[in-house]
Amino acid sequence: MKYMLIMRANDEAYAGMADVDFNEMLETVGKYNDEMIRAGVLVAAEGLDDAAEGVVVDYSSEPPVVTDGPYGETKELFGGFYILNVASKEEAIEWAKRSPMTGPGFKTEIRRVATIDEFPQDNEWIKRERAWREATGQL
Repeated sequence: MKYMLIMRANDEAYAGMADVDFNEMLETVGKYNDEMIRAGVLVAAEGLDDAAEGVVVDYSSEPPVVTDGPYGETKELFGGFYILNVASKEEAIEWAKRSPMTGPGFKTEIRRVATIDEFPQDNEWIKRERAWREATGQL
């Protein structure tokens, strides 16, 4: 089963990281990533750019409204993610507990990633997506 570990942090957590040596942070996170690679569970991992560089598309009106970041209402920002292929939610939790991004203001949300096999296989759109996945080596 695939699970996404969604890395979240608040402004205080990000401010606390300002004093951390970048190379030290890369080594710490690199070791964590290497553990998951050696265990054969890491599928993908990415960090996100500063929220101030992002935008939000709000669909509550027509046409949709685009707002520049940062977002005043946001208590925690989505800073990156891991996708793991593990046997259970409990195993995903154990990997999340080992994350080096810890301390006040840091959280990890864990969500199972639904697979294409969970959708009606006779649906034309599912058939098209499956063909695309097979053609691109994603199945």
